Amino acid sequence: MTAKRRGAQLIMLAFAIVVVMGAYASVGLGIDGQIPSGTFTYGLGLAVLMFAAYGVLAKWAPWADPLLLPLVTLLNGIGLVFIYRIEQTGQAGASATNQLMWTALGVVMFSATLIVLKDHRTLQRLTYTMGALGLLLLIMPLLPVIGEDVNGANIWIKIGPLTYQPAEMAKMALVIFFAGYLVAKRDVLALAGRRLFFIDLPRVRDLGPVLITWGLSLGVLVLQKDLGSSLLVFGTFIAMLYIATQRTSWVLIGVLLFVGGAVLAGQLFGHVQDRFEVWLDPGNPEFYSRELGGSEQLMQGLFAMGSGGILGTGLGQGFPREIPLSFSDFIIAVVGEELGLTGLMAILMVYALIVERGLRTALAARDPFTKLLAGGLSFLLAWQVFIIVGGVTRLIPLTGLVTPFLSAGGSALLTNWILIALLVRMSDAARRPPPQAIQNEGLTQVFTR
Repeated sequence: MTAKRRGAQLIMLAFAIVVVMGAYASVGLGIDGQIPSGTFTYGLGLAVLMFAAYGVLAKWAPWADPLLLPLVTLLNGIGLVFIYRIEQTGQAGASATNQLMWTALGVVMFSATLIVLKDHRTLQRLTYTMGALGLLLLIMPLLPVIGEDVNGANIWIKIGPLTYQPAEMAKMALVIFFAGYLVAKRDVLALAGRRLFFIDLPRVRDLGPVLITWGLSLGVLVLQKDLGSSLLVFGTFIAMLYIATQRTSWVLIGVLLFVGGAVLAGQLFGHVQDRFEVWLDPGNPEFYSRELGGSEQLMQGLFAMGSGGILGTGLGQGFPREIPLSFSDFIIAVVGEELGLTGLMAILMVYALIVERGLRTALAARDPFTKLLAGGLSFLLAWQVFIIVGGVTRLIPLTGLVTPFLSAGGSALLTNWILIALLVRMSDAARRPPPQAIQNEGLTQVFTR
């Protein structure tokens, strides 16, 4: 059974690479009517990396979900294609070669995680260590010397020529901490206090973890001007708290706390208020020309997606150079312009499949820590996609997050490859049959031959 599963995974992986190479060739044909000279080079490089990842997965996690790696390969490859397309417009910061190098490093981290972390449950013993690490990573951009302000947000550190966004790794460390903490405290947190209408409210004494996480998220919002990380961390904690306790009241309390905190921060701090003003009235000329937090990026993204329509303008036929930071924050708008609503929905469906496989792993897990960790990491990915797509389409205020696996940059790409490695490790543990069943399957194959 395992051999058939791995064979199907290999076929899907090869298909994903073929799709990426076809898209890469289509970009060149759309721009100047010629297939780009680097089509074979980029395709071969991506194929070598992904088949190497497949080899590691087949050896170290043979029972893992066969869909995860092909789906991630498709997303990462499509991201390379669009970064190359934006690079052809001359926009600074877009480099398909650099992104391929970051992809190589991401595959190395993916492989190292699978090889070193033979049992993900050992992470439960590092619960509070991960919590401390997550907090340290969050505050690092505020430290003198290494902290750096980029586009008005204090979310980067710079050491020599290297820059890194530590909040990306902090989010995953905090999810591991949340999973370990909630496993230990879920019985207490699930206790009901007073009943209000049809909802059983938690006891007042149990509100501490929620208030602490709420304060942390507001601190990130106010001090670092990072609405995206603030919303991501607090939303993920509330979702994991609901998974652990099955109490709807926690969700309602979390929503009320965050909305109230955001409104209060909007009244007290100018940079938060700017975000909401631009969101509510992006067509206002007063907001359009602001150097930081202006609506030019949002409006150009909306115009681009509007011009793409249902089927898109075609690869290489759009105008991504008109969108500021189209290779990172607004790469979804470029996808919507050149592939249309149809292509954009297909990309979102790939994300939905990855999240569904992660949630399936959580349901199949045999221990509560794995259930919470797999569910938390899956929600983290889904929540991030919702936040960035919601911001680009003006459903919610812009947050500054990047689209997983699609946007240019190394910080998020490395972290997301590690996230996928953790899901692969947990799916291998959840799908692995008992030792006696494996032995019987092996004997059956021998006698069949």
